[in-house]
Amino acid sequence: MRLALACLALTSLSAPAWAWAPDAAAVKRLESGRPYVDVRPDPSGSAGVIRAAIDIAAPREVVWSVVTDCGLAPRMVASLRSCRVLERDPAGRWDVREHVSRPRILPPVRSVFRSEYQRPARITFRKAGGELRMLEGEWRLEPLNRGQATRVLYEQRAAFPYRAPDALIRMGMRRDVPQALLALRREALARAGR
Repeated sequence: MRLALACLALTSLSAPAWAWAPDAAAVKRLESGRPYVDVRPDPSGSAGVIRAAIDIAAPREVVWSVVTDCGLAPRMVASLRSCRVLERDPAGRWDVREHVSRPRILPPVRSVFRSEYQRPARITFRKAGGELRMLEGEWRLEPLNRGQATRVLYEQRAAFPYRAPDALIRMGMRRDVPQALLALRREALARAGR
C-alpha cells in the first residue's frame, strides 16, 4: 500500500486512458468528509489498481505543496521508510524519486519513478527503476468552492516484485490508502493554518 501512496509522494504519465472520475456514491462519501478508496485486481494481471479521493478544505496550491513534499511523505504513509529526489528539472516540470517502503509482513521494496508536473492540477508518474514490476498513475487536484477547497483524485497501478497473494497485497492497500489520504488532509489543513 505504501507504494500505493508512496506515490503519495508522487508521479508520471501523460493522459492515461484509465483515468477515472468518482461516481455518485463516491461523491456522496467525499461530501460527507470521508475518503473514497477502491482497490481492485488489475485486468492485466498485476497486483492491483487503486482509485482514491478525498476533499480537503484548502486551496490547490497548498495541497500541491504537501503532495510534492518528499520529506513529508514518510510521515503520511506508514510503510514508507524514505523518499529521495534523485534528479530534478531546474524548471520544476519533472523529477525522479526513490521510495523505500517496508510493508508490514513483506520485505522492503525500492521503487524509482519519474513524475511529470502540471502545477497545480496534475502529477503523472511512471516506473523508472527499482523493484516493482509495474508502477504508473496520477494525482489530480480539482478546485472546489471557488478555489477554497480541493478534491484530490488518485489512481495507481502497481505490480509488486515478490510472490505474495494478490488478495493480501490489495487488503493492505485498502487499509493503508485511507490513512494516507487522511494524513494528506491533516498536513494540508495545518499548512493552510486551519
